[in-house]
Amino acid sequence: MSEAIRIRPAARTDVAQLLLMITELAEFERARAQVTGTEEQLADGLFGARPVAGAVIAELDADVHGANGAAVGFALFFPSFSTWLCRPGLYLEDLYVRPEYRGRGAGRMLLSHLARLAIERGCARLDWSALHWNTPAIEFYERLGATRLDEWLAFRLSGPDLARVARPPDAGR
Repeated sequence: MSEAIRIRPAARTDVAQLLLMITELAEFERARAQVTGTEEQLADGLFGARPVAGAVIAELDADVHGANGAAVGFALFFPSFSTWLCRPGLYLEDLYVRPEYRGRGAGRMLLSHLARLAIERGCARLDWSALHWNTPAIEFYERLGATRLDEWLAFRLSGPDLARVARPPDAGR
């Protein structure tokens, strides 16, 4: 790796850059239209009165590359809990490295940082998902020793379906 990359906690001043990289990730995942969040919403989720998630930034080392290190990637995560283990965990929602910086160790550094954070917090595991067609990411995770959970399917409720399911069963009769 010819460039020094460091991982640091995201700060409120990183919100615009984070949202930009989230949008870049969504474009890569062929889902740009699904990014509807705002900088204000992201700032509230990460740094508001009741933060629900955390983020770290991978950047070129400012000491090597000038006053402001360029952001090359990020990881966004939140707490989870295993009922089987009765212990907390971390869920990695997004890990993204800008295409021009892939293969230089930033993704490994981001995952390594989160693994250490999980251990420091007493977590039993670090979980995440990958798109079935993202072969480079899947191979990267498997090289690290991650276990593919083929027997699990992801489900989601959102929008009108979420609202419908949230209503008491006898509502609207």
